Amino acid sequence: GLDLKADVVRDCQQIAEKLGCTGLRFEVGDIAGYTPTGPVDLVVTLHACDTASDAAIAQAMRWQAKAILAAPCCQHEVAGLLSADLLPGIMKFGILKERFAALATDALRAAILERAGYQTQIIEFIDLEHTPKNLLLRAVRRDCPDPAAAASVESLKNQLGIREFSLERLLATPTG
Repeated sequence: GLDLKADVVRDCQQIAEKLGCTGLRFEVGDIAGYTPTGPVDLVVTLHACDTASDAAIAQAMRWQAKAILAAPCCQHEVAGLLSADLLPGIMKFGILKERFAALATDALRAAILERAGYQTQIIEFIDLEHTPKNLLLRAVRRDCPDPAAAASVESLKNQLGIREFSLERLLATPTG
């Protein structure tokens, strides 16, 4: 496990020990600079704010993780890119624009994962009464990319009036 917060890492280590889970490691660090020591089976990102979810998803895709579980938190980037003319009846109300943008962001993430060959679902993973951030992107790597999904990504971006999206920028950026 990897987290920027030392207290989260400590708590995870204690929980793993208490449950008798051996072979799990937790470290303080940034996923952008992390180099795995072997193949990555699973990447889990829980409530990483705004484009931090995209950074984790991008790294998981670069590592060709077998599975990705992402529960995004706040999604501000797309909200700032949406035109007031898109759906004026929604865009004029801040809370509706924010929620629409969050759903659009997760739809873009799912389409990009599918384009890269991940079978992707978006599901509710916890009751709404516990957190309003209850969507989970569940992606399992297949043997080959889905060429039809590329058109889906572009179509969705065009419908939303978005030229570029953070996850695509991150995937296009070479890592050192």
